[in-house]
Amino acid sequence: MRAVTLASIRAHLPRLVASTLAIVIAVGFVVATLVLNETMKNTVLEAAGARYVGADAVVTAEDGSDLTDQVARLSAVPGVRSVDPGYETSVSAVVPGRTGTQYLAVESVATDPQLRWQHLTAGALPTGPGEVAVSERAGAALGDVLTLTSYDATDQTTTTEATVVGIVDLRGDPSADLYGRLYATGDQAVAWGATQPVELRISGADGADPATVAGAVTTALAGTTLVVRTGAEQAGESVASLTGDADFLTTGLLLFAGIAVLVAGLVIANTFAVLLAQRTRDLALLRCVGATAQQVRRSVLGEALLTGLAASVIGVLAGIGLAAAVSAVVGTDSPIPLSGVSVPPYVVLVGLVVGTLTTLLAALAPARAATRVAPLAALRPTDPVALRSRGGVVRLVIGLLLALPGIGLMAIGVVTQEVFIAFAGVVLSSLGGLLLAQRAVPPVVAGAGRLLGRVGGLPARLAAGNATRNPRRTAATATALLIGVTLTTAMVVGASSTRATAQAGLVAAYPTDVIVEGNGETLPAAVLDQLTAVDGVVAGTALTSGQLVGPDQTEVTVKGVDVAQALPVLRSTTQLKLPEPGTVVLPGWAEETWGVSAGHEVTFTGAGGPRTFTVVSGDTSDPLLPAADLAALAPDAAPGTLWLRLGDDVEQNDVVDEVTDIAGTAAPSSWVSGMATERAAIDQVVDVLLLIVTGLLGVAVLIALIGVGNTLALSVVERRQESGLLRALGLTRRQLRGLLAWEAVLVAGVAAVLGVLVGGVYGLVGVASALGEVGELTVSVPWLQVAAIVVVATVAGLLASVLPARRAAMTPPVAAIAG
Repeated sequence: MRAVTLASIRAHLPRLVASTLAIVIAVGFVVATLVLNETMKNTVLEAAGARYVGADAVVTAEDGSDLTDQVARLSAVPGVRSVDPGYETSVSAVVPGRTGTQYLAVESVATDPQLRWQHLTAGALPTGPGEVAVSERAGAALGDVLTLTSYDATDQTTTTEATVVGIVDLRGDPSADLYGRLYATGDQAVAWGATQPVELRISGADGADPATVAGAVTTALAGTTLVVRTGAEQAGESVASLTGDADFLTTGLLLFAGIAVLVAGLVIANTFAVLLAQRTRDLALLRCVGATAQQVRRSVLGEALLTGLAASVIGVLAGIGLAAAVSAVVGTDSPIPLSGVSVPPYVVLVGLVVGTLTTLLAALAPARAATRVAPLAALRPTDPVALRSRGGVVRLVIGLLLALPGIGLMAIGVVTQEVFIAFAGVVLSSLGGLLLAQRAVPPVVAGAGRLLGRVGGLPARLAAGNATRNPRRTAATATALLIGVTLTTAMVVGASSTRATAQAGLVAAYPTDVIVEGNGETLPAAVLDQLTAVDGVVAGTALTSGQLVGPDQTEVTVKGVDVAQALPVLRSTTQLKLPEPGTVVLPGWAEETWGVSAGHEVTFTGAGGPRTFTVVSGDTSDPLLPAADLAALAPDAAPGTLWLRLGDDVEQNDVVDEVTDIAGTAAPSSWVSGMATERAAIDQVVDVLLLIVTGLLGVAVLIALIGVGNTLALSVVERRQESGLLRALGLTRRQLRGLLAWEAVLVAGVAAVLGVLVGGVYGLVGVASALGEVGELTVSVPWLQVAAIVVVATVAGLLASVLPARRAAMTPPVAAIAG
């Protein structure tokens, strides 16, 4: 039988290409996802965890304990070569060529070369006072002299100058673009306001084992609450804090991979059903000449094993190649940084096992069906199993038992905003739906076929009859495509609603696009006119600032806002409330300090005397009064804050940079912030995820289309004699091709419409359960994309019918009738 198996593979190799392609795509999907996940983690490890790679041990104080006194103590531990106290603070910097100020995060540079982790693109690391190295985000060049303003514990400012002696490459650190970084000696960082070390990085003697060094340090710190880790462990902790969502992303992508494997399994099952239907007489002859049913079954499964193994090997290689291509395109200048390719052995093993096992499992049912028929009866294809058979009833009962509780769990997940409950409901309901598809899909196809018959003529009416004649085959064809369309629609609708909800939440949290703060200085009146004249700024308003005495008899900064001018500038007043006459909007800290809440009254006292206002709660940093009321209490109140609104179709980062330069020229101590760049960053991340998801979901649809083509091929084989009889009765080749084309359009169209409906519901359920606690859900259905999904799936189904239809039309009528 081994020779028979190999001969069978050689004889039917073209048909096995469909199965091979399906499993190659599915395995490549799985492998690429796992490889990209490992690559991303390693990239982030090299960047975010770089500072710990050269350290043998790291000591941190998670309870805020001062580490200063431990430096000398740990330096005396046997086996410890040096202890580096890591200081952190921040300064306000003026960079040559930029008139505005920017805040830079300051980190100290180790004195021990082994503990210096910074990678330089130019220059050197600082060795004394007045020297600094900066990250590329700071925008400074070698030799630039920075004007730095530091703040001590009492908010007293000190202005110094420092020369840039080095440029640090953060090498794909995901947080590299959030803010500029400045590197100085430890003494310089202390002079700029650092009060105590945030961690101690320790290097051991040459050749020392990190675990041994960490153990010695742990012993020396016995009785304290300090945490000791090896450098590798601390790097892992650092990476985990940055890539927690990445694990969630990987889980989601692997879920899609699982769907692709499921669809590939359906395709393989259909492929082997086609093969066995074509080889019915060959198998019957083998049985007649002495081959047992078990031997035939082993032969079929042997074909599946060899096909699955070969396809899995190709799939693993394809997945690694795809991951390498994605890594090269994305690089490190992305919210999801990638550098090189990391392929651990388990990824290769998973790819081989998934592909081979899926192929074997998918071939079990066709192999079993091929050997259950008696040799003489196998001279003709078996009749389809009736829906009312025992197996059909079992599928119906199990399907209902899965679908109904699943729908209930989805409802509970939406009401309670528990995404895991809703996900469990989606899984159960989808499994139940797959089992019920054999009963649900054919009636819908029959109804659509009656409508189709009125416009498509005789071929369309024959196609409608053929599509419903074998409900199991029709359901299998529709299910393969329905899975891909459902998943694609769910992600399109879910992503669109997620983006809309996230943007609505950002708008509520940051209702102004740009905020210019005087930082204690009065902003010249002409600045607002200059900023509103900037190309891209569509509106602006100034808020006055004055000092009043609060109810606790201490001075407090209060801002005044002209509501009529502010409303066109703000994008939302959901969280940032605007004060009406006689009211004051208080931030949370003021309500807590003064012991008041919404509806209570507070009294402010100024040069204009005391006045009482009704409290309104709002998301603001300082109390807000109507500008007229503040002017009455503090006649010297002057503009101290500007709110600006940007156009929706402008390059927001460029506009913010120009605003920063103008504001910095007018008021050197001013600073600029807002939601514009944050919204752009979130959009970039969502765009990357959508691009990945769209590409990967396209894989599931492609595999599903292979299944449609295989099922149509099986239909052609089973109806060979019927097709020959129709040709003999006068049906032309063109009409026969049209019959199969109408059948493909009918099944694919119904599957696409059902998939869009089910997928839309799944997408909205997922968003409602996941984002319900974030805030108000914004439902966004991209109707144009949804319509495109239906059209593409239907057209793709039509294209899948071309080869089977051509094969049927080219068979002579007499040969077809003869079987």
